[in-house]
Amino acid sequence: MAKKDSGKTVTIEQVASANRKPGIQQQTLIGLGLNKIRRTSTLQDTPAVRGMIAKVAHLVRVVE
Repeated sequence: MAKKDSGKTVTIEQVASANRKPGIQQQTLIGLGLNKIRRTSTLQDTPAVRGMIAKVAHLVRVVE
């Protein structure tokens, strides 16, 4: 049985630079579709995406 696509999305904005941060955090931002300050990205609201946001919470903010 396949999961249904709930259609929920989350929009995030990068608010801080990834310079002088560990490489894994830089790669996480790229995975989220961000790499420069003030860029936004709208993604499916899944546990994997929420985990990535939690890892770089000090660099991004969730846009309501």
